[in-house]
Amino acid sequence: MIETRSITDLAVEAAIAAAVVICEVYHRPIRVDTKVDGSPVTEADAAAEAVIIEHLRPTGLPVLGEESVAAGIIPELGDRYFVVDPLDGTKEFIKRNGEFTVNIGLIEGGDPIMGVVLAPTTGEIFVGDADGAWTGKVVDGVVNERRPISVGAASGLKIVASRSHGHDALEKLCRTLSVESDVSVGSSLKFCLLARGDAQLYPRFTPTCEWDTAAGQAVLEAAGGVVITLEGGKLRYGKGVLNFLNPYFVAAANAELAERAAAEMRAALL
Repeated sequence: MIETRSITDLAVEAAIAAAVVICEVYHRPIRVDTKVDGSPVTEADAAAEAVIIEHLRPTGLPVLGEESVAAGIIPELGDRYFVVDPLDGTKEFIKRNGEFTVNIGLIEGGDPIMGVVLAPTTGEIFVGDADGAWTGKVVDGVVNERRPISVGAASGLKIVASRSHGHDALEKLCRTLSVESDVSVGSSLKFCLLARGDAQLYPRFTPTCEWDTAAGQAVLEAAGGVVITLEGGKLRYGKGVLNFLNPYFVAAANAELAERAAAEMRAALL
């Protein structure tokens, strides 16, 4: 079995390879189909997932991939497995606004212990594992400008969400917590902004699946942040009986802020 450090390197390589495939599709006319659940899908989604699975094959670990699940292919997961969203933010991909990512997470005992989030159009990459969190820039398939990142405190609370386009309860939460400003960004980059210290809070009032959050959660937690459900427990993985759906959650720069926000979110939803 490949050890975690080597698995991180392999996941970075897999994400970079998937980004190449995604960009090839991105720069030509995009054919959009619709899944059974009504969500959009493009040829880039399946092609990127196939590339990632092939790169991760040497680990011998199962891969829970969004497109595979959509096709009815769910492997026996066990205690340790990958969770992959080959193209997180397909709607952003179709809009060509650049706010989409490749997500590769590693789960162990229900917890995300490693994550790679790569934005194909900008080359921004965020990685987190037992050694901490870092960011860098992928240029011609090589990671440059690598530097460590960690969550940060700010005199004015910044939230990763849009008050004008969010859940009705979001505006109430912003008022209660005296949010100074909001930053709107697509896909799992929300987690990464918290991990880099650009914001402190990401409340989620709408549905997500495990492949949407695993990699980002791993990055944020490696950077010192937390992700909890509205009941206060850690957001965990392996919820096959629930079709891998997540409950509402809050990601934050620290546990105190997360717990306060979770309590306010519960109250706001009443």
